[in-house]
Amino acid sequence: MFLHSTISDINPIQWNELVANSTSASFFQSRECFEFYESLSFLKPFVYAVSDDEKLVGLVCGYVIADGNFVKRFFSRRAIIPGGLLLDDAISTDALQLLLNHFKQELSKQAIYIEIRNYTDYSSFRSSFELAGFDYQPHLNFHLATSDVDFALSQLNKTKRRCLKLSAREGAEWLDTDNQEDVKTYYKLLDQLYRTKVKTPLFPLEFFEKLVQLPNGKLFVVKCQGKIIGGSVCVLLTNRTVYEWFVCGLDRQIKNVFPSTLATWAGIEYAASNGFSCFDMMGAGKPDEGYGVREFKSEFGGELVEHGRYIFISNPFLYKIGKKVVEILKKR
Repeated sequence: MFLHSTISDINPIQWNELVANSTSASFFQSRECFEFYESLSFLKPFVYAVSDDEKLVGLVCGYVIADGNFVKRFFSRRAIIPGGLLLDDAISTDALQLLLNHFKQELSKQAIYIEIRNYTDYSSFRSSFELAGFDYQPHLNFHLATSDVDFALSQLNKTKRRCLKLSAREGAEWLDTDNQEDVKTYYKLLDQLYRTKVKTPLFPLEFFEKLVQLPNGKLFVVKCQGKIIGGSVCVLLTNRTVYEWFVCGLDRQIKNVFPSTLATWAGIEYAASNGFSCFDMMGAGKPDEGYGVREFKSEFGGELVEHGRYIFISNPFLYKIGKKVVEILKKR
């Protein structure tokens, strides 16, 4: 077995083949995603992989990020792995353990904690993660089947279907755009949402400006009366999954227009119209906590799944302080 710690060490053909064939594949473990991370000024990307008999069998891609001024950055250093690990379905326990322990050791030098956000089922590998020191935390998500538009529409509850009809009657529509002025307008709406309600750090505008330039990056904006009133940012795993990364809308500002509903439907309809089998809502909160967004997402009729997250805390003391700060900021 052999470990790879830089992108230049990893055979690009084998990387693409693993993405194409693995049941745990996601956009977030693709070479395109890593190169996107590399283009951003505000985070530090990483990639680690393991080969067995000269075949790539496991890979992890993510980024280290921190927020705010010097003090806040010190207490918010974290390594995030969206989508979970990219694994050959037949990876050996030894190869997986080697990969887990290696990147845990490397990232612990840079981050207070490592968080793996699973978008597929890793239950068969759970013992390996726990043996490497990762704790499982339950976390919910919704997956919607998108075999065709009529089927996707039929999954929506009556209220959501009515919202779409009323919005269309008032002239609201969704558009696929990479126009930079549209990106800036959308970002202002999203930033306002994060400042007033979400109260967690939002990526800077640079992230969105560059994402829409990707072959598999999408911005769907909702327009009514000539103005952008909402939208969603999605990324694509070719022929398989559309992931809804960000969504927002100016709800209750125009009578009978429901921009947040239309923004999410834009991604679903795009998936159903373009050969994607699944629409991934990328999170619905912890099962033991109330979460209004979960109720909103449930009305689109997807399957509620719990693929959870794996957490490794490299510095428990700093982790507790950082977690407390986040809780205080959310209450303001």
